[in-house]
Amino acid sequence: MSLLFRINVALGAVFLIAAMLAGYVCWNMLHANAQREVLAEAGLMMDSAAAVRLYTANEILPLISARMQQEFPPQSVPSYAATQNFLSFHERHPDYAYKEATLNPTNPRDRAADWESDIIQRFRNDAHTQQVIGERDTPLGKSLYLARPIRAKAECLVCHSTAAAAPRSLIARYGGDNGFGWQANEIVAAQVVSVPFASATTNAQKEFRAFMFLLIGVFLAAFLVVNVLLYQLVVRPVRKIALEADRVSRGEISAESFPQHGATEIMSVTQSFDRMRKSLEKAMRLLGN
Repeated sequence: MSLLFRINVALGAVFLIAAMLAGYVCWNMLHANAQREVLAEAGLMMDSAAAVRLYTANEILPLISARMQQEFPPQSVPSYAATQNFLSFHERHPDYAYKEATLNPTNPRDRAADWESDIIQRFRNDAHTQQVIGERDTPLGKSLYLARPIRAKAECLVCHSTAAAAPRSLIARYGGDNGFGWQANEIVAAQVVSVPFASATTNAQKEFRAFMFLLIGVFLAAFLVVNVLLYQLVVRPVRKIALEADRVSRGEISAESFPQHGATEIMSVTQSFDRMRKSLEKAMRLLGN
């Protein structure tokens, strides 16, 4: 087995191990970056919804609160305003979702699904939990969700404490069976934002493939350079030394001189062989005399 072949096998093994390690680290970093990117989108959507809720509560509700006994405009409800605002966005981006999932809602469309109920229960079980992040599979692909708790504030109890205390216009619109019995500061719902993971994952996969192709290209270039250097500096001079030494061993004292140029280590070997050849030549002359 040649020296060059052994070195190439060793280089290949080292590269394979290095590539696997680099690929593992790179993919984890890209996946984490994708998660942070998607989470940042979800956070912006959540903050946008919170801004709509705050605007509705501070600017819209005071203007129409006096008419609520005669007429109940749902636009005065912060959660309704935030949800309706997002629906316009959802029409153009159907893989994004926002919902104020509620265990006992007045509006049936806000009723929490099973997985959303689990999130609300998690908030209830641990009052210190202010945010829940997770992933779930949807018909449109994997999605990352961000959820924050909603507590029943004093202004909420005006409509949601009991059916008897609620505005008559609200009862006329939604009935008196649902959306009541809330307690002050009780966690009754959760804001849930869902952002698609597919786009960020696709970008991460493209970057990962580009990195691996670049890594392979660098290795192939290094592999070629190492082989050329090994052949020129080691293999070729050693082969020539071996050929000349073989000729000398067969008694061809007049064989060509060993290589006179090359790496220091190779020159050391050639000088030793050259001295040996000259000594042998002198010995043959003495024997001839």
